[in-house]
Amino acid sequence: MAGLGCAAEYSAYIADRGGAILTQAQTLTKVNWTRVLNDASTAAVTIEPDVDCCGVLGDMRAMRHWLHLYRNGSYVWGGQIIQPNWGVGTVTVSAADIVSVLNRRTPHQARTFTATDLTDIAQWLIEDAFLPDDPGHVVTVLGEAGVSGSREYRAGIGQSGDHLRDLADSGMDWTAFGETLLLMPDNWSASVGLITDADLPDGLSVAEDGTAMATRWVVYGDESSGVVGTAGGVDPYYGLIERSVQDSSIKDQASADAAAQSRLNSSLPVPVYIDSSDVTLSPDTSVDIARLVPGWCVDVATTATCRNISQRMKITGLSVTADGSGEQVKVQFGPVSA
Repeated sequence: MAGLGCAAEYSAYIADRGGAILTQAQTLTKVNWTRVLNDASTAAVTIEPDVDCCGVLGDMRAMRHWLHLYRNGSYVWGGQIIQPNWGVGTVTVSAADIVSVLNRRTPHQARTFTATDLTDIAQWLIEDAFLPDDPGHVVTVLGEAGVSGSREYRAGIGQSGDHLRDLADSGMDWTAFGETLLLMPDNWSASVGLITDADLPDGLSVAEDGTAMATRWVVYGDESSGVVGTAGGVDPYYGLIERSVQDSSIKDQASADAAAQSRLNSSLPVPVYIDSSDVTLSPDTSVDIARLVPGWCVDVATTATCRNISQRMKITGLSVTADGSGEQVKVQFGPVSA
């Protein structure tokens, strides 16, 4: 398996929404890109344009053109340009991935689902959102959520991205990689490698988040549905900690119960997080950066703090910055749902 490596060379090009290349960025002075679970990721590059590409970069337009990034020849990020900024001698391009397009789409037809796996509902939401105007996308289902639900959507009501995030709260995960949207169960636990203290030379901190814990969940629909779903109760170790939330998209009892159970699975026992947001992975880390995709897991073993950890943890975010001083790769880890 390829590791992170000591040196990374980045290249970028600007493409039209139809796929034709507008120009390649010849000189990149700074690159930043992220990957995020259940939300839109972002990227930004600073370009020193040469004579050949300067005029072409002046033709770049927000929301029309797309930014594509390569690291050592491998594709790592792509998304719609949100904010280009032309300075004297530099051009800065800020972009967001294909999820940001879903954030600006609404359902185009009414649809009711009954006892349907959440990944099937999510796939319909995506396909419906892109149906009138597709920038080019692929949906890959890595595994069914294993959670059935009933949902009702009305044309023009709500943003498609928000509807997807509601599903993520009920028992599934999703993430974007370029033009591909990956759908997976909340307990997806495929590991992409091992990270130890040696891979985190600047140290780390292990934290339990008591505010995210509950031993009993209540999920209720809107007043018209009248449904109330529950899961859990008094825990013999923690006692009773209750959380209640409304999800107006839920229309029947089975969906409410499933949503409550899903939330309980991710909040009991106390969720453990490894805070490495300010820690750069060692170049010797034996994990390929292309495989550090939110939703997948890594096996983490650390004895550097008083709280020893040796368990599989979910990648919830990735942040990469590269400039003249080198590359920094930072990963955020969270608990795997029961």
